[in-house]
Amino acid sequence: MTVLSFDEEGVDVIYEGTEFRLEKDLIEEATEKPYPEVTDHEVLQIIEENPSLSDEPRRIADILG
Repeated sequence: MTVLSFDEEGVDVIYEGTEFRLEKDLIEEATEKPYPEVTDHEVLQIIEENPSLSDEPRRIADILG
């Protein structure tokens, strides 16, 4: 299971027991979208080859509220 913790500057990730950070600029470059418009599903797709996407995607702007 992958754990994502979003903030204004990027995402803290725990993937297969490894903790790392994806910075906002990297996410924007990978998705070619402004950070607030990126969804949690898109971030998961950066990390995992075939992520389990069972819930509705949520924009980072909505997550940060």
